[in-house]
Amino acid sequence: MSEQAIVAGGCFWCTEAVFRDVIGVSAVESGYVGGSVANPTYKEVCSGATGHAEAIRVTFDPNTISLPEIYDVFLGTHDPTQLNRQGNDIGTQYRSAIFPLGDAQRDEAAAAIARWNADHPGQTAVTTIEDPTEWYPAEDYHQEYWEGEGQRNPYCLAVIPPKLMKLRKSFASKVKG
Repeated sequence: MSEQAIVAGGCFWCTEAVFRDVIGVSAVESGYVGGSVANPTYKEVCSGATGHAEAIRVTFDPNTISLPEIYDVFLGTHDPTQLNRQGNDIGTQYRSAIFPLGDAQRDEAAAAIARWNADHPGQTAVTTIEDPTEWYPAEDYHQEYWEGEGQRNPYCLAVIPPKLMKLRKSFASKVKG
């Protein structure tokens, strides 16, 4: 039986690319969550006016990779200390956030943030734990972006390979072969 987790860590192209390489992950969908506007478009979300975050919904096999491991990979492959930004992407739509799907996920999210903080003395994760609002899948051209257009996009070429290297270095046993 598979489970799902929703996380936001900056540009969804970047977080999607990371999680598509994680063993036990069967699907990654880019989308929007945490806002107040129904059926937002990419342009609306990028404006910052809808309250949504660019996020991913990860479908995974908990017998292969646990929810705590999903959260550890998430926190370990972006910068959870940056408030409302990741690198040059600035605004609440790029916030670091976990959107738990129930109380058990909320507890695991809090534990993961506490683990990250304990492992990084002098740094503090600003990752929020937010109640999920309705999930809106991003437009089709955003799905599996890195595998297609992304490898010709200068932004993606600058941002995604370092994240993938971090995944392979810090979570080698969790990377698909």
